Amino acid sequence: MTPQVFFVTGSSTGFGNELVKRVLDEGDAVIATARQSSKLQFHNANKNNYLAVDCDVTDEASIENAFSKGLAHFGRIDVVVNNAGYGLVGAFESLTDAQIRHEFEVNFFGLVNVTRKALQVMRDLNKEPQGGRILQISSIAGHVGLPMTSMYCASKWAVEGFTESVRNEILDEWNIHFTLIEPGSFQTDWLGRSIVMADEHPAYPHLPARQVWADMRGKEPGDTVKAAKAFWDIAKLEKPPLRILLGSDAVAFMQKKLKVYGEWVEEWGPFAKAMDRQKTDQKAGNPLDWKMI
Repeated sequence: MTPQVFFVTGSSTGFGNELVKRVLDEGDAVIATARQSSKLQFHNANKNNYLAVDCDVTDEASIENAFSKGLAHFGRIDVVVNNAGYGLVGAFESLTDAQIRHEFEVNFFGLVNVTRKALQVMRDLNKEPQGGRILQISSIAGHVGLPMTSMYCASKWAVEGFTESVRNEILDEWNIHFTLIEPGSFQTDWLGRSIVMADEHPAYPHLPARQVWADMRGKEPGDTVKAAKAFWDIAKLEKPPLRILLGSDAVAFMQKKLKVYGEWVEEWGPFAKAMDRQKTDQKAGNPLDWKMI
């Protein structure tokens, strides 16, 4: 099989760093991006399979430059992995407006801008074959609201809705497939350098964020090396799923969420249905026709 070219954001640590290693080990090529890509080092990298490029996902010109350099080097990009992101931790009232906006600039708007460029490249520039794969590194936090991570959760919920919507806009003939990867807690740098702690708020002594996160570090159940292998495997699927959970804790969260949603719809469904007009001359579009899974 012809080696594929991966474009990975946030390659300096965690999932991104492990994925670059996996891509190289599997014989594929990779454009590894980071804000300071000169610091990246991979033992089996060479000019034929590896290109390190600076990329700040909050800067559209930087994104454009990274794609341009990757295309000039390899000629195409088959898999884009939107991995860049970080956690903002603290009670909502302890977060500043600047902190909140920056969280969204990186976790959501950065992903949006990379996705926009990826679609254009895969549809208009990739030939024989056209298309590609876009892996959005979301989180189980894109489905549940966890205390002390309100803006991180909000950014991931935004990623989920955005990706599901765009997936329903593109034509099948473009051969572009999205997958939302929803990890639970993994031993990445998320609890280390990839986290910003807000100052504590006097009204929330019951939420000692710094202590809670310090106690969690090193106890995450997920294996980052296994996750990177899963990313690579998913990118190779002919028909990848729109969503995939990673980690036993992610599965447990989702099972509980679905149970709660089922009970909620059962209880309040009749109330909701009673809001319909008794008679209507128009048929509403059926949302169940959309590709939601």
